[in-house]
Amino acid sequence: MTTIGMHYDVIPGKEEEFEKGFLGVIEHLKTVAGHTESHMYEDVASQGSYVILSQWETKEDFDAFMKSEAFLKVVAWGKAEMLRGRPRHKVYTNA
Repeated sequence: MTTIGMHYDVIPGKEEEFEKGFLGVIEHLKTVAGHTESHMYEDVASQGSYVILSQWETKEDFDAFMKSEAFLKVVAWGKAEMLRGRPRHKVYTNA
């Protein structure tokens, strides 16, 4: 099992739009091979700072999603309209 921490800092005033959009992404992930579950959290000390924790059967499953057309659409939407900076991803693997 692999967990990916995806960190996003959202432009002020865009939080609700980001949350709704990412809830749609999480719904889509339920149909992706190798995806187990994902949850979105907001940093209570930093409004507009989010982490999505996403569990995958393998890192290779996550990597395949990162190269998919669906992910490219999400990236374009986020960069153009939502984010204060580049997203940061951290990989946690269970031995």
